[in-house]
Amino acid sequence: MTNVVSALTARTQLGQILKRVKKNNERFVVDRRGEPQAVIMSMEDYIQTMAPPPGWLKGIWNASERRGASQLTMRQINTEIATVRREVRKKKAG
Repeated sequence: MTNVVSALTARTQLGQILKRVKKNNERFVVDRRGEPQAVIMSMEDYIQTMAPPPGWLKGIWNASERRGASQLTMRQINTEIATVRREVRKKKAG
């Protein structure tokens, strides 16, 4: 959903606009003297619109969610990496 607001409204109501952008995924066109000047949209909306992830990456994300890997913390990920590296070193040494 796109809303048109004046530059003055955008300036005075920026906090409220940002809340609506994030919460409701709304877009705002800021106009000045009747001419569109800028668009305010969420980062998620921007990425999906301007730089959508390729299909292969979406596939990896979906597989990660199915396996529960998307819920791992950085500490857990680092532990897994360290474990695999230790195993590889043992195979090379042995």
